[in-house]
Amino acid sequence: MAKMTAKYLVKKYKTRNPFELAKILGILIIYEPLGQMKGYYNTAFRKKMIHINNGLTKYEQKFTAAHELGHAVLHPKSNTPFLRNQTLFSIDKLKIEANRFAVELLISDEDITEVKHLTIEQMAAYFGVHKKLMKLLLEI
Repeated sequence: MAKMTAKYLVKKYKTRNPFELAKILGILIIYEPLGQMKGYYNTAFRKKMIHINNGLTKYEQKFTAAHELGHAVLHPKSNTPFLRNQTLFSIDKLKIEANRFAVELLISDEDITEVKHLTIEQMAAYFGVHKKLMKLLLEI
């Protein structure tokens, strides 16, 4: 679901930029101090919002935006801070799907083809993602 959704959005809107996609989709991005939290997605008054920690690097903000955009398009009714703090519902599945969406959005199949000779660790460093996310993208 995450891979198909990311590919659909890229094809339809001709961009891999999560900030551009959020704007096109009418999702408000708010930069604010969030302490140790990188970001979160929520809705209020039927308005979708992505909150991003303004203390992150530009790359971390981009990945966080892509991850939270994943929540917005894959889990539009979810409110992860509420789920985490107020229910026993596990958000692990939602987080994994949002991570998959983020890497599928940010890294194309063509990008992977160009570096397929590299190790997982080298690919992760090249694309600036964690090794676990690279493995998730490659389904290893």
